[in-house]
Amino acid sequence: MPAFTKTALIVISALVVMGGLTACAPIKVLNAVTTSNTYSKRSDVAFGDDPRQKLDVYTPKDRQAPAPIVIFIYGGSWNAGDRRDYAFVGEALASRGMIAVIPDYRLYPQVRYPSFVEDGAAAVAWAIRESKNIGGDPGQVYVMGHSAGAYNAAMIALDKRWLGKMSLSPSVLRGWIGLAGPYDFLPIENPDVKPVFFHPDSPPDSQPIRHVTGKAPPALLMAASKDELVDPKRNTGGLAEKMRAAGVPVRELYFNNVGHASLIASLAWPFRQLAPTLEEIERFVKTDGGRRSGASLKQ
Repeated sequence: MPAFTKTALIVISALVVMGGLTACAPIKVLNAVTTSNTYSKRSDVAFGDDPRQKLDVYTPKDRQAPAPIVIFIYGGSWNAGDRRDYAFVGEALASRGMIAVIPDYRLYPQVRYPSFVEDGAAAVAWAIRESKNIGGDPGQVYVMGHSAGAYNAAMIALDKRWLGKMSLSPSVLRGWIGLAGPYDFLPIENPDVKPVFFHPDSPPDSQPIRHVTGKAPPALLMAASKDELVDPKRNTGGLAEKMRAAGVPVRELYFNNVGHASLIASLAWPFRQLAPTLEEIERFVKTDGGRRSGASLKQ
């Protein structure tokens, strides 16, 4: 067996076993088995004054401008994470003709809620403002996140306060994508997360599920069916139900062969057989958030 294949199998086995137990810890190993010939990269772009307010841009080498823009926000319980560990996400999106913008954001204990949401909104505003300079379409902007990053994405898409601070509104988004996101998690049980949201005085309006209105952009929500870290029924299922009740298009999918972390790992090209995560993202974006024919989101 070739050495690369052996390495890939070892990594994928670790991700499957550990995915629901160690959250995003195994993610950083994926860049070692990810190709870099599908994109050009612009690194360390400041979108704010803080050292954590920087982003990387992954542009398809064979893009047909203007291309859709996807701002990806990683997870890590709001206390850990580095955008450079998610080059495999940038490669995945660029390989399907999308421009990926991957920002860092301020973390606990430097900040608490809602500063990290504000940083995500600032990154979205940067992407819209700089869209032409990066070859993107300002009318085809999506925000996407995994785990805690999916929470940030949901708040940006559903709660008008955050883009409002950027003199924008959620209507600038053609849709949003949540992977294994916590959208309804009060009272907080995770001891690492409690201080992030001022437990026991966590503000009720910190929950994405409380901000659903009929004006929300369409959503693609995906989760591991047996996620042991973020309850998929309460969070993904509950939010999808609330959005449908408000008349918002939503596509809700659960995958059996992944865990919490290996759901995002399935975007890395050696591991895409685990779940059709990338195919679903591509379908959602390239059908304008499911608005175009043949892409009904009512599932």
